[in-house]
Amino acid sequence: MKILLAEDDPLVGDAVAQGLRLAGFTIDWVRDGREAMHALKVGSYSLLLLDLGLPMLDGLSLLDKLRRMGYKIPVLVITARDALPDRIDGLNRGADDYLVKPFDLEELVARVHALLRRGQGRSHSELRLGKLCVSPLNHTVTYDGQDIALTSREFALLAALMENPGAVISVRDIEERLYGWEEEVSSNAVEVLLHRLRRKLGGKWVRNVRGVGFKIVEPS
Repeated sequence: MKILLAEDDPLVGDAVAQGLRLAGFTIDWVRDGREAMHALKVGSYSLLLLDLGLPMLDGLSLLDKLRRMGYKIPVLVITARDALPDRIDGLNRGADDYLVKPFDLEELVARVHALLRRGQGRSHSELRLGKLCVSPLNHTVTYDGQDIALTSREFALLAALMENPGAVISVRDIEERLYGWEEEVSSNAVEVLLHRLRRKLGGKWVRNVRGVGFKIVEPS
């Protein structure tokens, strides 16, 4: 999952970005509202973490613009504004959830997972296909109850495929979801990841749709 973090405080932003990366997310971090608007126009994100006190374009104004333009991305507001009218205003203007600083990182991660589940129409945290089970919350993969050890990047790739089994994801979309701005991506990085994932899963779980991309299906 790729998240856009819009936060101008360097200490808060660094702590949140590091914590979410450790939880298995890919993070792009911007420091002002105009940067955030540009990032959302050119990139693909599953969720926006939005501070209200942004320079250049404040968080509520950015939120207004996004909703007027039809952006349906889930928005979790993180802010020091803890007054009830501020929370009500943020929710009424299109925020999906509201978390007041200072907050516990575990609570932030739990709220992020909850919003992502809601956005995908899922009521539970696990992704299942046959006997294969992926838990984004616990960062575990099992097949028929047996653990499968994956690297964080392999896990992210499998989770992306498992969100919509049978649907084809292009190499470009996979790169968008797995890699942040500051990371260099080699031309065959996704193919190498897919090879490693196939070797660990066994069978023919991941199929290549020539000229289009890849999909996950339960082997017959």
